[in-house]
Amino acid sequence: AKPANTWKTRRKSKGSAKEIQEDKRTGRLEKSRPSVSHGRAQLLRKSAEKIEEIISDSSSESEEDEEPPDHRQEASADLPSEYWQIQKLVKYLKGGNQTATVIALCSMRDFNLAQETCHKSHTNKEAIRKAGGIPLLARLLKTSHENMLIPVVGTLQECASEENYRAAIKAERIIENLVKNLSSENEELQEHCAMAIYQCAEDKETRDLVRLHGGLKPLASLLNNTDNKERLAAVTGAIWKCSISKENVTKFREYKVIETLVGLSTDQPEEVLVNVVGALGECCQEHENRVIVRKCGGIQPLVNLLVGINQALLVNVTKAVGACAVEPESMIIIDRLDGVRLLWSLLKNPHPDVKASAAWALCPCIENAKDAGEMVRSFVGGLELIVNLLKSDNKEVLASVCAAITNIAKDQENLAVITDHGVVPLLSKLANTNNNKLRHHLAEAISRCCMWGRNRVAFGEHKAVAPLVRYLKSNDTNVHRATAQALYQLSEDADNCITMHENGAVKLLLDMVGSPDQDLQEAAAGCISNIRRLALATEKARYT
Repeated sequence: AKPANTWKTRRKSKGSAKEIQEDKRTGRLEKSRPSVSHGRAQLLRKSAEKIEEIISDSSSESEEDEEPPDHRQEASADLPSEYWQIQKLVKYLKGGNQTATVIALCSMRDFNLAQETCHKSHTNKEAIRKAGGIPLLARLLKTSHENMLIPVVGTLQECASEENYRAAIKAERIIENLVKNLSSENEELQEHCAMAIYQCAEDKETRDLVRLHGGLKPLASLLNNTDNKERLAAVTGAIWKCSISKENVTKFREYKVIETLVGLSTDQPEEVLVNVVGALGECCQEHENRVIVRKCGGIQPLVNLLVGINQALLVNVTKAVGACAVEPESMIIIDRLDGVRLLWSLLKNPHPDVKASAAWALCPCIENAKDAGEMVRSFVGGLELIVNLLKSDNKEVLASVCAAITNIAKDQENLAVITDHGVVPLLSKLANTNNNKLRHHLAEAISRCCMWGRNRVAFGEHKAVAPLVRYLKSNDTNVHRATAQALYQLSEDADNCITMHENGAVKLLLDMVGSPDQDLQEAAAGCISNIRRLALATEKARYT
C-alpha cells in the first residue's frame, strides 16, 4: 500500500477512540456530533475524488514521489475530520492544475471557516505561498465569475494575516482588484475584499495603493449599509487601518466618513465598535476632525464606551478620548461626563495595553483641564495608584505612566504627594534602560520631579545621574532634549555635577549646544554652565 493510505487507516482507528466526549452542561459523556452534515460530507468526498482524477490525469509524477506521511498529524489524532479534509484540499492547491485549484477553493467554502479547527494554519499558508499560490490567485482575481472570486478573495483574506503574504500581494498588484470588487453587487465578495484590505493595510504602501486605486470612496459608501454586520465589521476595519495615513483621512473627511462613524459608535456589535472607535482615534489626530466629532455629539458615546470590558475596544476608545481631549472645548465635555475618572479607573485594568492606553489618554486630559491639579487630587488613591504603576515590567506602561507623571508634577501640591509616595526611587530604578521611548518620558518625568524639596539630591543618591548621561549617546533627538533638560535640573546639586563630569557629560553636551533645537541648546548650555561654575569654585577654594 502507499504510505498515505497506510497513514489514513491508522488515522481512522485512532480517531475512533476520541468519539466520546463530555457534555459541558450535564457532565454526561456523549458521542461527539460531526459539524459537517452527511450530505455535505458526501459532496466533499466527491470533490476530493474529482480533484484526484484531474491531478492524476495531468500529473507526470510517479507514485514514488508522493509526500511521506506527516507524523505530526498522527500525534494530533484528536482533531476533527474537517481539519484533515482541509489539509488534503490544501495539498491539491499546491499540486493541482487551475481546474483542480478552483474546485479545491470552492470545496473549502463548504466548511465553517470561522471554526478554529478549520483555520487554511501558518504552515498551510506558507505552503500555499511557496508553491506559487499567490500569482495563481492574482490571475483568478481577474475573472468576472463571482462564485470563483469569493473563495479566491476569502483565501487571500485569511492568508493576508502573514507578513510574507502581504509583500507578495503588493508585488502581484492584487490590491487593485480587491478595490475593484468592493463595488460588486455581491455582499459576501464585498466583505472578503474589505477584510483583505483590513489585513493588508497595516502597511503604508498598501494604504496608499487603496487610495490611488480609488478604494476609499466605495469603502465610505458601504458604511451606509448597516444591515449586514459581518460586512460592516470588515468595512469599518478597512477604514480604520486606512485612516493611519493622513492623506486617507483627508479623503474620508471629504466623503463625510467621520460623521457616519460617530453615528455608528452606538448600538453596534463589539467587533464593529472596535473598528469604528479605532478609526475615530486615528482621524482625531487632526484638529478639523476633532471639531467634527465634538459638533456631531461624538464625545458622549466615546465616554460611554469607557465602562466596557472588551480589551481591544478599551485600547481604541481610550486613544480616541485622549485625542479629543487635546481640544479644550472637548475636554470640558469629557470632564463633565466623568471621563477622566473613568480613564483613571482603567489604570487598574489587568491588561497592560489598556493600562498604557489609559495613561497616554490622561496626559492631554491633565494638560487641558481647567483646574488640573484639583481634578487629579479629587480621585481618591489616584496618585498612589499611578506611582505604583512604575513597578510594572511593561515598557509601554512605564513610558505612558512617566508621561502622565510629567503632567501631574506640574502642580506643586501633587508633586509633593507623589514624592511622599516614593516617586524618586522608583523613577531612579528605571534609569538603566535602552528603550528610547521610555528614556524620553522618564527623563522628562525626572526633570519635572526635580522641582520639589530635595528631590535633585535624592536622584543623585539613588544613582540616576550616570545612566542619564549615557542617554546623550542615543540617536533620538527627543531623548537628547529631555535628557539635557533633566541634567540641567540635576546640575543644581554639586554632587550631581561631579557625577556628570566623571561620566563625560561635558563633551556630549558641548556637541548639543549647536543643535537647531532651541530647547536642547539652552538646556545643554545651562548644564555646562553649572558644571563649569562648580569647577571654578573648587579651583578657587584650592588656592585660598
